[in-house]
Amino acid sequence: MGNLARKLQLEQQQLKSQSPKKVKVKVKKTRISPGEIILGTVFTAFVCFGAVQIVSNQAAIYEINKDIQIAEKNIQEQKKLNSDLEMQVSELSTYERIWEKAKELGLQLNENNVKVVQD
Repeated sequence: MGNLARKLQLEQQQLKSQSPKKVKVKVKKTRISPGEIILGTVFTAFVCFGAVQIVSNQAAIYEINKDIQIAEKNIQEQKKLNSDLEMQVSELSTYERIWEKAKELGLQLNENNVKVVQD
């Protein structure tokens, strides 16, 4: 019977070593809290919104500068045209040319009927 007692003792030791194992439950600890996640999301949204605003403002400024340059170019062309027309007026309003046109139309100079006009 000594052997039987020894077998029972070994079985009990084996059961003790197998059954009462402690199961460790791992608790996941998040390093970022839900409040921080919300703040990060809001911050990211503001940064994206600001970036879009900056890009759209730069595009608007570019369009306005382009329009200004076109207007300045048109002004320069008009100034050139005006100066050319002023030159033509000064050439066409010379005394000799006016006298030639008057002769072509049959007008004669009557010195008794000449009036001097002051500016």
